[in-house]
Amino acid sequence: MQNALLVGLSRQVALARELDVVANNVANMNTTGYKADGSVFEEYLNSAARADQTGARVSFVLDRGTWHNMSQGPVERTGNPLDVAVDGNAFLVVQTPRGERYTRNGALQINATGQLVTSEGDTVLGDSGPITIQPNDHQVSISRDGTISVREGTSNVDSARGKLRLVSFANPQQLQKDGGSTFNVTGGAQPQDAPNAGLIQGVIEKSNVHGVVEMTRMIEITRTYTQIAAMLQQQSDLARQAINKLADVPA
Repeated sequence: MQNALLVGLSRQVALARELDVVANNVANMNTTGYKADGSVFEEYLNSAARADQTGARVSFVLDRGTWHNMSQGPVERTGNPLDVAVDGNAFLVVQTPRGERYTRNGALQINATGQLVTSEGDTVLGDSGPITIQPNDHQVSISRDGTISVREGTSNVDSARGKLRLVSFANPQQLQKDGGSTFNVTGGAQPQDAPNAGLIQGVIEKSNVHGVVEMTRMIEITRTYTQIAAMLQQQSDLARQAINKLADVPA
């Protein structure tokens, strides 16, 4: 009986973790460039908790971690010349207060100092560092390879302002989320050039979260958690009844 309680508890802990992951996905359905997470669990075998079952094995649920769904999100046309969507398995490079990070959030804008930043305020980096747009620049054009050109003042000649840096990773699952749509490198992963990736101007990549799927999963998790709670309550009631009956046995 004690083993049933421990196994049920391990499953509830895993479900609570999975519910956190699903809830975070739902909360970021409208976050530009967000990548959905999934949960990973595995079986954990341990010796029986009861002393009279020496050598027996009990199967528990172990929360192994999460994985990132790196599939392409739907693309939405905005018409904003500063907006870009990454076409391919690559990331834009941004500078944050925590250091260099990587994102697919292409909703770009110009801050008070003229630097190109994301909607979260992170400075977008080019091959030569931050990209600055002059006050009299207009007709901003961003080519597929990330080159930014403008018309300066009354000039009819394009002027280059930099080239957006695109990088890729051999194993994107080594990336760790560090914000709504930014990633940090872990496990010794190193950014590499992404020659096969490109940018599409005037569009953004939206979150790849499927709202209906996540809401359905949330209902399933909640129901499973409730069923396990009912089972644990039944086990507790049986234990209490057994103790009461033992107490009624004459000495």
